[in-house]
Amino acid sequence: MASLVLPSPSSSFSSSSSSSSTSPSSSSLFSRFSLSRRIFLPNEPPSRIRALNLVRCDHGEPFNGKPCVPILNEGTLSKFLASKRLESSAVNRNNNNRLKIFSGLANPALSQEIAWYMGLGLGKINIKRFADGEIYVQLQESVRGCNVYLVQPTCPPANENLMELLVMIDACRRASAKNITAVIPYFGYARADRKTQERESIAAKLVANLITEAGADRVLACDLHSGQSIGYFDIPVDHVHCQHVILDYLASKTVCSNDLVVVSPDVGGVARARAFAKKLSDAPLAIVDKRRHGHNLAEVMNLIGDVKGKVAVMVDDMIDTAGTIAKGAALLHEEGAREVYACSTHAVFSPPAIERLSSGLFQEVIITNTIPVMEKNYFPQLTVLSAANLLGETIWRVHDDCSVSSIFQ
Repeated sequence: MASLVLPSPSSSFSSSSSSSSTSPSSSSLFSRFSLSRRIFLPNEPPSRIRALNLVRCDHGEPFNGKPCVPILNEGTLSKFLASKRLESSAVNRNNNNRLKIFSGLANPALSQEIAWYMGLGLGKINIKRFADGEIYVQLQESVRGCNVYLVQPTCPPANENLMELLVMIDACRRASAKNITAVIPYFGYARADRKTQERESIAAKLVANLITEAGADRVLACDLHSGQSIGYFDIPVDHVHCQHVILDYLASKTVCSNDLVVVSPDVGGVARARAFAKKLSDAPLAIVDKRRHGHNLAEVMNLIGDVKGKVAVMVDDMIDTAGTIAKGAALLHEEGAREVYACSTHAVFSPPAIERLSSGLFQEVIITNTIPVMEKNYFPQLTVLSAANLLGETIWRVHDDCSVSSIFQ
């Protein structure tokens, strides 16, 4: 039987007591995203004040072929989390015992970081697999009348992790939880969101129905493959965009605006790339035109836009086999791009993604930890950013009935 084992907070976080406020060089293209400041909320309980004042993303350098993994340690909040905080909230946050966070087995490290950011501990839960593969879930503390948040991405193995989430939701519902929010950093089956051929299923709608019928009252998801998936749910959905985490990291780069171009790896991702480019001082946009002949098979045709002598930043929501983004990068180099960066929220990394990404086409591959990356899949160009601050802040705002969209303003 497999059971949930959570890492010790001391193994993932620094206990340094120093804090700093950084201001980038005026020549940095990304300077507006790199400012930080201290936040003081006098009405907060002590645990929440510590979490708010002592967290930042500290971006280190790759070491011995392992990816750069930002560590949450003492310092200041990133700017996109520091704007228009909750000073005006009338909710009594001393009643934090009514907020419970539980983690599934899919990504316990991310769950631990979220709980640490929020100044809370993860709820006690027993998750096991019987010999025949059946999933057993038992909550080991009371959730009666509580607002419960279940952190479980439905990443590979998608079917097991999805079923585990459904059983967790059912356990909370039967334990009389007041509200159940499914926090799904990566929403599996999101690509099956419409019919493009005869007699196809729309699995994204099916999964939305399963989560709703299991008893979830709300869903919190990151960078859905398409915004229309929100409409498949008959319950509220908070859709957060991890591109702001990536933009905050890019603040450490100093690139002249005349040297930058944002590239969409396909026509379907133009809206996403355009929004990304707008936040990078309205950088120019290029589009890779490709024709797909089947699932996980892509053929690059031509490039729309000018990339000669420029730094190309390719933006996508996920990297699966990396066929699309690798062929796009090869085309960019053929068209004279000086450097190519790949930015993606979800690192599915199905074979042969690692071989394609580490082949020398990319200066850097920047992802977030919505999906855990196994150590065997590390390569020198890989940078893993933590989405814990963003998700933790969103959970607080949902719990306090405050605006979530203002995080991104």
